[in-house]
Amino acid sequence: MPNQEGLNQLSTAYGGENWSPRTKTHQQEIGTLWGKCGMDTEYAPLKAVLLHNPGPEWEDIPDPDLLQMVDRPDLTLAREQHAAIAQAYRAAGVTVHYVEPDPVPPPNLIFCADLFFMTPEGAVLARPASTVRAGEERWIARRLAALGVPILRTLRGGATFEGADGQWLNPQTVLLGRGLRTNEEGIAQVSETLQAMGVHVIPVDLPIGSMHLMGMLRFLDRDLAVAWPGRLSFVAVEALRDHGYRVIFIPAESEAKDHALNFVTLGPKEILMSAGRPVTQKFYEAYGVTCHTVETDQLNKAAGGIGCLTGVIRRESCSG
Repeated sequence: MPNQEGLNQLSTAYGGENWSPRTKTHQQEIGTLWGKCGMDTEYAPLKAVLLHNPGPEWEDIPDPDLLQMVDRPDLTLAREQHAAIAQAYRAAGVTVHYVEPDPVPPPNLIFCADLFFMTPEGAVLARPASTVRAGEERWIARRLAALGVPILRTLRGGATFEGADGQWLNPQTVLLGRGLRTNEEGIAQVSETLQAMGVHVIPVDLPIGSMHLMGMLRFLDRDLAVAWPGRLSFVAVEALRDHGYRVIFIPAESEAKDHALNFVTLGPKEILMSAGRPVTQKFYEAYGVTCHTVETDQLNKAAGGIGCLTGVIRRESCSG
């Protein structure tokens, strides 16, 4: 064993007296060494998002169904509507980043929420379930890395997971949807990463004909959630109530099918939602929610809403 004199003769590279140990935790380095990112609730003030503007990949759509779309969008109008969403975020003080892929990307890259799940320590990269979307995660990984966002996990094996199947119930609890887009292996791998942070995971089964957990559950405040009756499972509703939430149910089935539930929470009781859903908007406002609206009909033809379009990079933290 070397004596003190021997240690003092060591160079810094070998642990000598000028050695500077790294004592901060990874999470403590977020915002300094790493870029500002992270979230642990669905309702805290929104600070930064990731979007992808529809581009040349939408210019030729011979069969929308084969691309997982419900109709052929008008590209000019879709771009205008997407720009309006970005402007609404900026008006609310939210920083907007774009994916900016070099080559022409797949047409569903626009749905950034599906492609990663944000935690207080960085992102879990998705592994989309369909061949149509396979590989989109590469462009998200590149952009997150450029923004200084740590990528905590890339799924492997046969796991599939899409970020819109994850919802923060509170800073200690996450609901993970299990269904068409996220399988059992995906649940297990994402749960392992979250549990290492001390986060409890509650798997929630999704019914046939549903896409993501996001499409049937959204959060309006720390004690108020809105759900789609007949689609959100009993397990999820009970978990919400057990954790102090009042669960209200969207009143108009036709508007629910038209993405009235697919909003983004800008902060407690303040949301950005699609225009032209008057019954649902009035319902939200009756609970004291401020509703900002934008037109989205052309974007909705790609089978998603504002929530699907928006990858959340950062919210204010509720856990310090």
